[in-house]
Amino acid sequence: MAEVSSEVSLADVETAFRKFAVHGDTKATGKEMNGKNFVKLCKDCKVIDGKSVTSTDVDIIFSKVKVKSARAITFEQFTQAMAELATKRFKGKSQDEAVQLLYSLIAGKEPANVGVTKVAKASAVDRLTDTNKYTGSHKERFEVSGKGKGRVGREDIPDTSGYVSAYKGQGSYDSKVKEDE
Repeated sequence: MAEVSSEVSLADVETAFRKFAVHGDTKATGKEMNGKNFVKLCKDCKVIDGKSVTSTDVDIIFSKVKVKSARAITFEQFTQAMAELATKRFKGKSQDEAVQLLYSLIAGKEPANVGVTKVAKASAVDRLTDTNKYTGSHKERFEVSGKGKGRVGREDIPDTSGYVSAYKGQGSYDSKVKEDE
């Protein structure tokens, strides 16, 4: 690990604590962090390295520092948990040095949205919504420009003009009457 040249301020760590505390919970105030978000903080900030600190260790330490009836920890309890994790994560370092190294991992971090569903690729969406490639009854629902026809394209609207269906000379009555006169 790289040595930290200056001490990380507790305010930076508290800012990261608040950001992780409200992650994924619309009702959270940022003053208390639940176990799920505590583990997420430890994973995202690389406190959990898989060797000396695992997610099980993080869960056990979370249970130790929280009040028995509570489901979340405050920032003070968080600092106690970090002190316990620091000695596990940075073996061979003094307590203060290990805590500072751990705080340097956490300071300024935000919850990462890894694994979140991405927007579909534009080429696939364009191909599926290209009205020129539609066939059958779907083709009848769109104009040449691609704009939908609305109700006209969806429903068979009866012709109430008075002419018999399939009559080819529709609208020619007036011209025929004038020819006969």
